[in-house]
Amino acid sequence: MSEAVSQPPAFLAGLSEDRFVELDVRPILRSGGEPFSLIMETAGRVPPGHVLRLRATFKPVPLFGVMRLQGWAHWIARGEGDDWEIWFYRPGEFQPSP
Repeated sequence: MSEAVSQPPAFLAGLSEDRFVELDVRPILRSGGEPFSLIMETAGRVPPGHVLRLRATFKPVPLFGVMRLQGWAHWIARGEGDDWEIWFYRPGEFQPSP
């Protein structure tokens, strides 16, 4: 991501790549599809202590509330043009650095 709004929290930034579940819905969105079901299905399969790294063509604000109700928090970075990266994580599964 070229223009991150901020750096990810330290407890997330230090995670190894194998702790991320990747989901890129940009092709679905660009073809006019609706990826909500796929996002929810994928989120349901994220193992404890892992992060769902979602790539989208816009900031999916309505999704934040839905995910929050299921115990997820998020961090966002915006890239070039319509490239957004959202990291969804369950706060109770990580120990923030003091």
